[in-house]
Amino acid sequence: MKLRKLAQQVANCRQCLERSTVLINQAEHILKENDHARFLQTARNVAERVAMATASSQVLIPDINFNDAFENFALDFSREKKLLEGLDYLTAPNPPSVREELCTASHDTITVHWISEDEFSVSSYELQYTIFTGQANFISLYNSMDSWMIVPNIKQNHYTVHGLQSGTRYIFLVKAINQAGSRNSEPARLKTNSQPFKLDPKMAHKKLKLSNDGLQMEKDESSLKKSHTPERFSGTGCYGAAGNIFIDSGCHYWEVMVGSSTWYAIGIAYKSAPKNEWIGKNSSSWVFSRCSSNFVVRHNNKEMLVDVHPQMKRLGILLDYDNNALSFYDPASSLHLHTFSVAFILPVCPTFTLWNKSLMILSGLPAPDFIDYPEQQECNCRPQESPYVSGMKACH
Repeated sequence: MKLRKLAQQVANCRQCLERSTVLINQAEHILKENDHARFLQTARNVAERVAMATASSQVLIPDINFNDAFENFALDFSREKKLLEGLDYLTAPNPPSVREELCTASHDTITVHWISEDEFSVSSYELQYTIFTGQANFISLYNSMDSWMIVPNIKQNHYTVHGLQSGTRYIFLVKAINQAGSRNSEPARLKTNSQPFKLDPKMAHKKLKLSNDGLQMEKDESSLKKSHTPERFSGTGCYGAAGNIFIDSGCHYWEVMVGSSTWYAIGIAYKSAPKNEWIGKNSSSWVFSRCSSNFVVRHNNKEMLVDVHPQMKRLGILLDYDNNALSFYDPASSLHLHTFSVAFILPVCPTFTLWNKSLMILSGLPAPDFIDYPEQQECNCRPQESPYVSGMKACH
């Protein structure tokens, strides 16, 4: 604005200067006139023009203060400054923490609990999970997001995932989200329980009595009321029963309370395994057996002695179908007894044979802490290299 006004004043001054120069030249010319009459006639006109030029010289006074610091045009930012200083900037929430001690599981569900330090700034949570494959490099596992399931827009600090595989370990991540961004929790490894099962009364030998809601089997010579069917065990002097499930995936653990029984065989079998002979005497079944004072593992009619404490009251069975392994444990002593390496080609069923006393089944259990699969699979589930001993008289 100053420059525009000064430019206009410069233009006005130039015009005044030009007119004044012309007027001075005319006045000097008239002063040289010798004719008095002509001089008087011209001098009046020149005098009027001089008077007018003097009056108009006021335009030469600048109306701009060159020392003006623009006080009239200063912006007042005091209100904006106060508003900016009062802003509370939103940041992405801190990573939540999965509370594994509060998490629960069934054979097909896992309930994940977590805690967040920024609970009031979190708009929602996102739960991500995938099957844990034993991959040591978690970053590589996380980058393969195609295998991850995502549950968005969770408002509470817990969530139950349904439809999971039985006896399977999963990786879980919880993401806390708000408008500023999101942050992930540390990965948590949680596992579903084994598939629960009971003894199938349609398959149990006629001389076996099933009780306790199908979880207990007992030798009963007087029980002859059951009808004979092709799927029922019918071996002479060998009383067999099977669970009511067939397993074709996952890692499953169950225990059998053997109590004071000294003659039994416990393991798994294909559905096609013969029902008229002892389990373990064919290529379709694998068992751990006690025959009086001898403990053996048997498959395809081949046996191998196993070193077991004679007072063992519970037998643990770990079926890792996906990793082709069947393992037996003494859970009271946290001891690994034996592992069969089996290339499973068909679903298998928990199978039991009893010669005396009774057996109690505990199914749907989580694998105990001392069985850290699959990380220690190489240690706990390595098939023994000792040769089998065929035809042991103690079990015939």
